[in-house]
Amino acid sequence: MKPRHRFFQFSVLLVSATALTGLCLAQDAMQTLAPLTVLGEREDVFKQVGSAAYIAGEEIRSANSTNVNSVLAKVPGVYVREEDGSGNFVNLSIRGADGTRSEKVTVMEDGILASPAPYAGPAAYYTPHIARMSGIEVLKGSSQVRFGPQTTGGVVNYLSTPIPDEETYYAKLTYGSFDTFFAHAYYGDTVATEQGRFGILLELHGNISEGFRDIDFSNKSTGFDLIEPMLKLSFEPNTALKQRFEMKLGYTSFDADETYTGLTESDLDGAPDRRYAATLNDNLDSEQYRGYLKWIAEPSDALRFESALYYTYTTRNWYKLDKITHGGTTRNLHNILASNNPYPNHLGVLKGTVAGGTEVKANNRSYSAYGWQNQANIRFGTGPLDHDLAAGLRFHYDYQERAHWMDRYNANGAGGFSYALTTLAGQDNRTEEIFATAIYLEDEIKAGKLTLRPGIRYEWLELDDRNTNNSTAVTTRRSGDENLFTAGMGANYELDEASTLYGGIYQGISSPGAANYLDGVEPETSTGYELGLRHRKDALSLEFTAFYTDFSELVSTDTGLGGDPTFNAGEADVWGFETILQYDAGRAANLSCGIPLYFSATWTSAEFFGTTAALAGGGDGIYSGGRDGNEIPYVPEWKIAAGVGYVADKWGATLDANYLSSTWGTGYNGDARPGAQTARDGKIDSLLVFNLNAHYQMTENIRLLAGVHNLFDDRGIVSRVPEGPRSNAPRSLFVGCEAKF
Repeated sequence: MKPRHRFFQFSVLLVSATALTGLCLAQDAMQTLAPLTVLGEREDVFKQVGSAAYIAGEEIRSANSTNVNSVLAKVPGVYVREEDGSGNFVNLSIRGADGTRSEKVTVMEDGILASPAPYAGPAAYYTPHIARMSGIEVLKGSSQVRFGPQTTGGVVNYLSTPIPDEETYYAKLTYGSFDTFFAHAYYGDTVATEQGRFGILLELHGNISEGFRDIDFSNKSTGFDLIEPMLKLSFEPNTALKQRFEMKLGYTSFDADETYTGLTESDLDGAPDRRYAATLNDNLDSEQYRGYLKWIAEPSDALRFESALYYTYTTRNWYKLDKITHGGTTRNLHNILASNNPYPNHLGVLKGTVAGGTEVKANNRSYSAYGWQNQANIRFGTGPLDHDLAAGLRFHYDYQERAHWMDRYNANGAGGFSYALTTLAGQDNRTEEIFATAIYLEDEIKAGKLTLRPGIRYEWLELDDRNTNNSTAVTTRRSGDENLFTAGMGANYELDEASTLYGGIYQGISSPGAANYLDGVEPETSTGYELGLRHRKDALSLEFTAFYTDFSELVSTDTGLGGDPTFNAGEADVWGFETILQYDAGRAANLSCGIPLYFSATWTSAEFFGTTAALAGGGDGIYSGGRDGNEIPYVPEWKIAAGVGYVADKWGATLDANYLSSTWGTGYNGDARPGAQTARDGKIDSLLVFNLNAHYQMTENIRLLAGVHNLFDDRGIVSRVPEGPRSNAPRSLFVGCEAKF
């Protein structure tokens, strides 16, 4: 594990950045040719033909959290399943789609696919970190045409810090519980020359923590170390053609002493922050390099082009406890941790109190993704109708390469574990590749107060899978292709200046990996319907959406679940409503202060039907054990968020409450299946968590910060995967400062 005490490095960065502020001379903001985004601006949400949300940078910063769950809590219809308690492993679900590693959601950063291999290996072990973002956009039903490859859920687009129009310095530094340091700083400027406008942004984001869990028989950290620098450059030449070039280079180094292994329910109840001795060596070490070069041009008011070349390269090795051996038998962790305690001696080895053996698996993988994406917008009229036709084309290639091995350790029964041997036998050594060609057409047609947006999307996938048997050194190669079609229609009707109706019908597809396709797994499909109302006037805004999604060929993932195969699990019906109300009582009463209030609620019914024999027959997957009428796991019936704030000239405070009702850990919907022992079965607790944040505006440019997350230290089981129950994070406090010049 790398040293985590990098406070000195952050201090050097911040001092250097502070020195730059002496150069700050404000310039007049100049008009810029901005790149396309999913929504555009907060105001554009009101015009959307489908349900959408935009969270601005100020909301992200005021949450003072590195956990995307805290930021997305108020967005209805979006669930974030906790895993490590710190938000480093994001499991996003939208409207009932499986949230495991966000593999049923299209995750982007600045409109570029962000997952390490979004086609060949859609499980996103890397997700952009929310604390460095200037905004986040969420599209649900209406995302299915323009954005892919995963469209049964929706799209989440993270917006990185933009190049400022004037010389700007920003820095934020906090320190909190569990020796947690956070730093975010950037310097940027745009200058005008005879050749054109040049822009630059230099940014560093970092987060270091010793972690809140304690390993038995050890004082080793259970925290993480995250460093992310970024460079952006832009150029708008003085040419007859209005155009803009933008380049971004980013890097992430993430090192975490994190484990897949949870606790027994009884141990979690008594000591939720405990970790068993056998997880001592568990560690994730990952890096990502990413970049893009964008070109945007507007030859005329009726024509616009955007083109981007992009590249990402990701490596990660999750070295984690996989199995326990005692008395000549080897057991899986989720079987050992089952509530009926079926293997007490194996559990003793896990806890370090019984002699035996452990197997620690190195899930060593590399990923690469690169491509060329384009969109053209043509605006024209046909009689009384105005059209904005968007045509898109993307060529994309990605792969995931696995080179796993297994290390064995001897347990002495007194908390000690000594290395025994390394083996490749039975481990995965394969490369999966997909070359994807995606084309879409979408026409926004306006006729008075009515806007229609029909669209169609086509993807052609070329698949390749090479698997080498480590025992025989024989490589098996398989190839194939797949054709995917989706279509949709959305509408928006302006009732008056303050209210709009919207709705639509959309098809969606979630594409499994290359090997899954070649094993006969069909892509998951959906047909979604939504109808909603938006109202916005003065200090009040309200949105209400009713939705229904019919899923077919559900893909039951094996991500993070060891040897369980991926298979089609049948069908599901998901329906419900989403609402969010926001109101500023201070503004409404013409007070000198703001009193912002919000209430967000999602009610969801998500049930299996037409389940396959493979699903009902058992296994250890999330959907396993499902029967017709059973609830889809990790989709709670209720998600509620509410908050109140007070904002004056010098200071402000917000209190947020987030509630999730209970749900199930597997499709079985019970505590223990007959004839099966797995800790993945059972309840996920209902949970109500409060967060308190406050600030004091010390000067025009400097703000002091403080807060408490999980104010009342409410704890419960938030996940039973990958390997047994685990809890949310305990109460944590922080103080810090924020400066902008």
